[in-house]
Amino acid sequence: MSTRSIRRSDDGSDADSPELTAVQAALAAEHAAVYGYGVLGGRLDGKRGAEARAAHDAHRARRDALARTARDLGGRPVAANAAYALPFAVPDGPAALRLAAVLEDRIAGAYADLVRATEGARRKDAAGALREAAVRSARWRGGNVAFPGLAERAAGADPAATGPVEAAGADGPR
Repeated sequence: MSTRSIRRSDDGSDADSPELTAVQAALAAEHAAVYGYGVLGGRLDGKRGAEARAAHDAHRARRDALARTARDLGGRPVAANAAYALPFAVPDGPAALRLAAVLEDRIAGAYADLVRATEGARRKDAAGALREAAVRSARWRGGNVAFPGLAERAAGADPAATGPVEAAGADGPR
């Protein structure tokens, strides 16, 4: 799923501070996640369907908060695309679970960048969002990754193929 480029601020000037750029990138990622959860939610039922609805609601709330933050920083929030290209077909529940993990991995990457670009309360909020994405990704995947949000940064790495980490205590008591 692609994200849009940063837009000019309302006053027409380039609003490309590192913080605003990272906020806009996280906002674009949240737009994509909201779309993706709309697709996968129809493929899941029961407990997993409820988890997907809760994640969808959480991403909508984060999206709305990021739009306010972009305005507070003097920018015009990046708009959502009408549709997004999914990384693979989602014909059934197992594919929906894989898509949810990929979405959360991508969100984690955007929030990792936001943590790096911000300070104070915004950094704390971004770190919290990164943690939430990492936890959701681990739940969807059935395991965790060593550094959430960074796996897709490795050259040639496929975040959808990232499996669980087998480290002592990483997955809780055995």
